[in-house]
Amino acid sequence: MPTPSSPLIDVLVGHEVVLDLAAPYVHIGRLAGLDDAYFVLDQVDVHDLRDTSTSREMYIVNARKYGVRVNRDRVYVRRDEVVSLSALADVLAE
Repeated sequence: MPTPSSPLIDVLVGHEVVLDLAAPYVHIGRLAGLDDAYFVLDQVDVHDLRDTSTSREMYIVNARKYGVRVNRDRVYVRRDEVVSLSALADVLAE
């Protein structure tokens, strides 16, 4: 079972992050906290990749370039659904 926090993840609290899910969704928002079951994001863009022809990577790059299009105030994302977590600032947008 994952631990509620990790120094590697704790440094991202308060920063905009990208959560890539196993499902065809991407969540981009400010990491507010986490526990052993959930990541909590504030000011979140929850995007269903089936709704557009834009690839996951292009959608994330555009969020980095042009800003996050918030459509939720707060979201709880199950940790076991997350494939990857990264700081939005680490997304390379040339």
